[in-house]
Amino acid sequence: MVKKSVFHWQVADNSFYAPIKKNARENRNNLTESESAFWELAKASKLGEKCRRQYVIGRYIVDFFFRKSMLIVEIDGAYHNSPEQEEMDKNRQEWLELMGYKVIRFTNEEILFDIENTINIVKRNFKQ
Repeated sequence: MVKKSVFHWQVADNSFYAPIKKNARENRNNLTESESAFWELAKASKLGEKCRRQYVIGRYIVDFFFRKSMLIVEIDGAYHNSPEQEEMDKNRQEWLELMGYKVIRFTNEEILFDIENTINIVKRNFKQ
């Protein structure tokens, strides 16, 4: 069961939060090259909003989360192209959007080779 916090974002049910939180911590300590590049630009509110990385929402760990705008940024490597992973990503994104989040996705290549455009897209998706 997912409970809605008083701040209107989702928090994980206590029964499975601990193992997911542990995975999130491990993910934060082992960012991919593209996640590290994005984090360097997003940390310390450099994009205009506070950003969290490898953040637990419900039963999921999202790559980056801008709480004020309820915006999730996912950075996808090549393994996201498999039919199984595409289906899991689709289901995950549908659930997150049902909960009121906006999800935008970028490839590793977009982050590493077109970061200016990526940042512009992120900023355009912030709530005014």
